[in-house]
Amino acid sequence: MSVSNAEDQVRKAVVVGAGPVGCLAAMTLAKMGWDVDVYEQRSDLRLPSSKAAAQQRSINLAVSSRGTAAFRAVDPVIGQRFLQAAIPMRGRMIHDVNGKQHSQLYDKDGQCIYSIDRALLNETLLHEISAIGNTRLFFKHKVVAIDFDNRSMIIRDIDSEKDIRVNFYFCIGADGSYSIVRRQLMRVVRMNFQQEYIPHEYIELKMPAGHSEQGQPSFLLDPNHLHIWPRHSFMLIALPNQDCSFTCTLFAPTTEFDRLVTTQDILSWFKTHFPDALCLLGEEKLLHDFSNNPRSPLITIRVKPYHYKDRCVIIGDAAHSMVPFYGQGLNCGFEDVRVLRTLLQESGVAPGVTLSELGEEGLTDSRLSNALSRYTETRHEDLVAICDLAMYNYIEMRHSVTTPTYLFKKTLDNLLYAISSWRNPLQDLITRVAASTVPFPTHWPSGWIPLYTMVTFRPDISYATAKRKSAKQSEILTTIGLLGTVLIGSTGLYWTLKALRCVPCQR
Repeated sequence: MSVSNAEDQVRKAVVVGAGPVGCLAAMTLAKMGWDVDVYEQRSDLRLPSSKAAAQQRSINLAVSSRGTAAFRAVDPVIGQRFLQAAIPMRGRMIHDVNGKQHSQLYDKDGQCIYSIDRALLNETLLHEISAIGNTRLFFKHKVVAIDFDNRSMIIRDIDSEKDIRVNFYFCIGADGSYSIVRRQLMRVVRMNFQQEYIPHEYIELKMPAGHSEQGQPSFLLDPNHLHIWPRHSFMLIALPNQDCSFTCTLFAPTTEFDRLVTTQDILSWFKTHFPDALCLLGEEKLLHDFSNNPRSPLITIRVKPYHYKDRCVIIGDAAHSMVPFYGQGLNCGFEDVRVLRTLLQESGVAPGVTLSELGEEGLTDSRLSNALSRYTETRHEDLVAICDLAMYNYIEMRHSVTTPTYLFKKTLDNLLYAISSWRNPLQDLITRVAASTVPFPTHWPSGWIPLYTMVTFRPDISYATAKRKSAKQSEILTTIGLLGTVLIGSTGLYWTLKALRCVPCQR
């Protein structure tokens, strides 16, 4: 392995973590002219030996407009290629206990989110960055320690168990919820850190493909919906795959899982709560997945700041782990890359600048430091907002979607949206966001827009703005509901009194 040293003239960036967000970050820096090394603790996901383990623990991804806009900002061709490997989902399909299905479209104009296997997406991105000349990938290399002031890190080659000193100019930490880069960053900045495990867990199950009359693989459920079995305190979801199977995820309180000990416990519980899903999963396959797939925790992490001087920034789950119920974890991580890229360009960060051109100090790039400071200050409110919204959406998905109040408000929400909002075609909007020189417009979005639409289909609206606008709209909906109640009550009282005046006195 060749390692950078103090005599290098062209600055080098190091990305820690070769997951989807880390890959997109590496691709972004490489296309901006940086020399990029990517270090990943796990083995290469593209190897057959790595795929079995990856399939045991991977919630299918639902990529929406924010993720698509980030792809296009980095490379429009890659963004288009990604969509060809994904399956569009145009709404939720709600399954009740009796097996009846009810479709709830995400958007009246047919906008959709895309289901894709996490491993497939990650493999695609790894192939893409492997083809870039100024990018190198190092697997089974674990970061042990980082000296940000001296711009160096110690990395352990897991196979040889040898430690290697690596010099860098700029480091991006994209190494997940248990980030070593974040832990090292805490040693040099006064970082506010909040970590919360919710009392729920998830386990992944697999619904096999069916077969058509001609013997070809076929979907057992409508592939253009995200399927949800809401059961108030827990739920099952299913997302389609290209091979006609569905990746299913069961979310439930830890105490509920603890009761599912024996084979009989599991089958009896599924027959009670998910009888139609059990038929499609198959008893044998269900029991196999329950025995072999891990129960995984659900965690929310909030931190601030995200950077240190001009040396380092953390993005993705390393900076903001969230529960997966809004489908925004990956989309938010990709958006981190787009926002960071925009701020680097806006600040005039020149990746080709040599160390000697930075002045006598040679160690501080004020433009890079300014870009990272602006990233922390402008991004934090958005990240807190989407973490909050993701938790709230769990309540909606497992409970609210079945209630008459929710359905009434959703209908009214969509009606007001239809009569008050002018909308550009989605692809035009994504293209404009991808090419924008600012992370988000500063103007308040006009018209009435449902919260889900703002979060999922409007990458030009920041998460914090979406949350504030939704709160104002909720106040209006509440007022309309109260006025309606008063009007109905007054009308009823009027006709009651009128009827009483018409009744002759009984003497």
